[in-house]
Amino acid sequence: MHTTLQPGLRYQHQFLVPVSKTVPALYPEAKEFQVMPEVFATGFMVGLLEWACIKAIEPYLDWPHEQTLGTHINVSHQAATPPGLTVTTSVELVAVEGRKLVFNVEAHDGVDVIAKGTHERSVVIRENFDAKVAAKLAKVQSADFPINSSQANP
Repeated sequence: MHTTLQPGLRYQHQFLVPVSKTVPALYPEAKEFQVMPEVFATGFMVGLLEWACIKAIEPYLDWPHEQTLGTHINVSHQAATPPGLTVTTSVELVAVEGRKLVFNVEAHDGVDVIAKGTHERSVVIRENFDAKVAAKLAKVQSADFPINSSQANP
């Protein structure tokens, strides 16, 4: 992570909302979602806010060796956005605490503020992270931690 990455960094990102990012598309296997309105899904909105934060700081990382992963999200979803509207996300880096990065985030769909809140990301070394995930998977696959698929997908 470059030492030039400092609080005060601002970034905007725009995204045209397609039907594929609406509530029914969030979990196609969930019948409950299939009968809900075709509006920008909160889950996809969170991903869009994360994407804007990643784009903001990518020039300050040794990408792709260094990456960031979301660790905390605290946002409101204040207004519905139908497909066809463009969402503009605005993010500001407000704190750099070692590997932890804290952002203020906001999104607007051209009519309403649709989201507002904070997001935290952690800088990781991709190879180290992958090794930890592999070790976790190996542990789960051992006899000590049997996977119960019926609990994972009720």
